[in-house]
Amino acid sequence: MWEVFKGWIFDIIQFFYNMCGDWGMAIIIVTVIFRIIISPLMHKQSKSSYQMQKVQPLMQEIQTKYANDPQRMQEEMQKLYAEVKFNPLAGCLPMLLQMPIFIALFQVLRDDMPSKIGDSAYQFYNLVPNLITTPGQAFGEGFGTFLPYLILMIVFAGATFLPMVLMQMGNKDNPQRNQTLIMAGVMSLFMLWIGWSSPAGVLLFWGASSVIGIGQQQISLRIMKKKDAEAEAVIDVKPVEVDVTRKVKKPRPTKKDSSKRR
Repeated sequence: MWEVFKGWIFDIIQFFYNMCGDWGMAIIIVTVIFRIIISPLMHKQSKSSYQMQKVQPLMQEIQTKYANDPQRMQEEMQKLYAEVKFNPLAGCLPMLLQMPIFIALFQVLRDDMPSKIGDSAYQFYNLVPNLITTPGQAFGEGFGTFLPYLILMIVFAGATFLPMVLMQMGNKDNPQRNQTLIMAGVMSLFMLWIGWSSPAGVLLFWGASSVIGIGQQQISLRIMKKKDAEAEAVIDVKPVEVDVTRKVKKPRPTKKDSSKRR
């Protein structure tokens, strides 16, 4: 099954290579298609994170109120997650979906392309000389050769966790903000270590995917902020409803009623 999946990845990249004549552009086209497919999931993830930002004061209140009762705190937090429809694992799902492609592309570039195609210029136009070469291998060929691989590696590591940083920039009073930023920094260093021995084509795929993901996140946030602003504007201009209770008028006596009284 895995060999079949790898074969699909190779065939798709080769198909777009035959169209555009560049291996790097073929990988970027595949990345764009993949990101379009998972865009509804990305929007849902951004919406969930945005809702959580809005209820940060409630989260802090729960943490303060039940500081001595961890079990009750957990229960109240779960209730809050359910109310805002937040899934803590949703933020990891796009990354997990990319992992099979990441691993398959790693193996295709390292093993399959040289054996199936042979000697070829696996380059990204004139920007990256060889997409099969790793940054570690390019480092031994001089700084001029290593520079494009270094840029790819930095984009690969930084753009992966930049969405987490951007989401926390507006939460100045959030106690979890510093923890999130530290975790993003540590994980970025870990990604640099992984990128050192990864083919440049893999770094190109993941870096392009992360950059596109950042753009999708910012578009989703703007849409949600615009909706909130429109909703607040409607509330502000809504006329005040005054409940006025009118006296019920008694019916006037008719001629028939007067004759009966006589």
